[in-house]
Amino acid sequence: MPDASALDELEREREHLESARAALARMREQTLSLKVQAHDPISAEHLARTLHLRAASLEDDPSTTLFFGRVDTDGSQSDQGPESWHIGRRHVADEHGDPMVIDWRAQMSTAFYRASRTDPMGVVLRRRFGLDHGRITAYEDEHLQDVREHEVRSQILAEEIERPRVGPMRDIVATIQPEQDEIVRAGADRTICVQGAPGTGKTAVGLHRAAWLLYAFRDKLARSGVLVIGPNRAFLEHIGAVLPALGEVAVGHTTIEELVASVPVRGTDPTETAVLKGDARLAEVLRRAVWSAVGTATEPLVVPRGVRKWRVPAYEVTEIVEELRARGVRYDAARQMLPQRLAHTVLLKMEAAGDSPDDRVQDSVARSAVVKKYVNAIWPALDAKAVLFDVLSDAEALARHADGLLSEDEQRVLLWDKPARTKGSARWSHADTVLLDELADHISRTPSLGHVVLDEAQDLSPMQLRAVGRRCSTGAATVLGDIAQGTTPWATDSWESSLEHLGKPGSHVEVLDRGFRVPASVIEYAARLLPHMAQGLGAPVSVRDNPGRLDLVPVSGDVAARVAEVVATESAEPGSVGVIAPDASVGVVSKALQDNGIEHGVLGQDHGDIDHQVDIVPASVAKGLEFDRVVVVEPAEIAAAEPDARTGLRRLYVVLTRAVSALTVVHAQPLPAELTD
Repeated sequence: MPDASALDELEREREHLESARAALARMREQTLSLKVQAHDPISAEHLARTLHLRAASLEDDPSTTLFFGRVDTDGSQSDQGPESWHIGRRHVADEHGDPMVIDWRAQMSTAFYRASRTDPMGVVLRRRFGLDHGRITAYEDEHLQDVREHEVRSQILAEEIERPRVGPMRDIVATIQPEQDEIVRAGADRTICVQGAPGTGKTAVGLHRAAWLLYAFRDKLARSGVLVIGPNRAFLEHIGAVLPALGEVAVGHTTIEELVASVPVRGTDPTETAVLKGDARLAEVLRRAVWSAVGTATEPLVVPRGVRKWRVPAYEVTEIVEELRARGVRYDAARQMLPQRLAHTVLLKMEAAGDSPDDRVQDSVARSAVVKKYVNAIWPALDAKAVLFDVLSDAEALARHADGLLSEDEQRVLLWDKPARTKGSARWSHADTVLLDELADHISRTPSLGHVVLDEAQDLSPMQLRAVGRRCSTGAATVLGDIAQGTTPWATDSWESSLEHLGKPGSHVEVLDRGFRVPASVIEYAARLLPHMAQGLGAPVSVRDNPGRLDLVPVSGDVAARVAEVVATESAEPGSVGVIAPDASVGVVSKALQDNGIEHGVLGQDHGDIDHQVDIVPASVAKGLEFDRVVVVEPAEIAAAEPDARTGLRRLYVVLTRAVSALTVVHAQPLPAELTD
């Protein structure tokens, strides 16, 4: 039973929490009370938006606490002497401006995550709080400089990691580990690639790095923007609450398909064609197609001015055109320079004849109908859809642009079997939208964001990676993934290669292999697949005391009915339940649950885990998701649905590693041999 002094200390911490909540409410009220005063409508709108976002970031969530930890220092790391700081999700100050809670992203919070007995970083005491629905229930102290106290694993930390959840992914600010914190606080100019096994928290690390960057480099990134790119909409809905919970409400979330969407997708490509369209060689094919539109001057430019005509010989025009082509700028940028360059040449001829023209004359010549018509003939305006239409529908054009890059067989694979008569009738595929995005960038530069977080990056083709890289060409990126979980036909086997296609060669690759989310019994079972699909990758190591639960349930009768029985049992306990089934069986499993009165969502068809304890998850969209308990239906069928054996095993590896506490495998078909070895 806790002693009286411990109970008194617990009560003091609870009082501090209530005071901090009142202070946060006052901060928000002050923000809402501010009046927008500006000299012009644009400034007023910008200021109003800034105040709105500030107020949104100060909203209190009563289901969580404002702080989760505390550090007491000995004063050796500062000039202020010994200090005590509560660490939380955002900064909270009292009415005098003194901090009551320190933002977890502040420099002084680093010691909470990284201090150890070997390097206490000036910390005398680290305190973690046990929490339940926004209330402090307990605390746990580590005396890092007390040599008499032995290091023990934090029970509060373990309980927080394993705490059941229903709904979207939560933040991990209370449980960030030292190796994760190193990644989170990497500088804004550094691109970091995280190779993370299932359960190592790589997605959470990427999101928390975005939050830290927005805190540490607010002015820069608020202007240039931060974007999170995930594999599908179900995944984005799953992670969508993390950054708002950390006070960051202005971060974009998208999929790679949405990122490059410029035309309706009405067509599909055979796997061989899609793989080829994702090949990096297509970038050069398309570059040639764009620049081949620049013609050769065969006639002089003749510009009438008053009673005189000024003549620029064809050879001089050719020299100007070649110089612009060699400048390394985009097609349209060079095209826009050409009228001024031609007008300047006319200006020089006027001066040589004794005239004294000024810049207004040059601008007038550049805008004249004669010069515009001449430029359009030599350097025509381009439309990305028209260029790609010609490449995919005209064998001679493709052969010309692909000479030395693609074989004749590869060119035949690319060409449409039944060419559309016009670009308006073309049935563009998802792979085509990536090519259109590449073409658009060759024509006119794609604006760059300040930072991009790219999750499940192992599944992107070289051309998709180039599309993402264009969005962070002047910024950095956080690249997250696991080569063992690559399930596309073009999935990478090398992060170095992926980073090169992204435009970030030589970036640091960090390996996370300590599993905090997936229990040992589950990860060891799934790791049986690794030698057969990802040689050279080590199995992740679960660091949790609780080994979790693994049940294999063979069925001789109705599999869906047995799944419903298992789900009924699993859903009787708190926490989320994910039923991962072959895509083709989702409807049958859903009907079985419905017939048994089990409320559930279906990811990909509705908002799933936001509204339901139980979700049915098609195997193809399971990547990146996690549930307290997972029921996997027919592993052999899940693997067989993929185009080849290796991809099938990788898909199965993804599916088997979504459980935080327990995994149940229900099957009538024999399990894959790789799992029974």
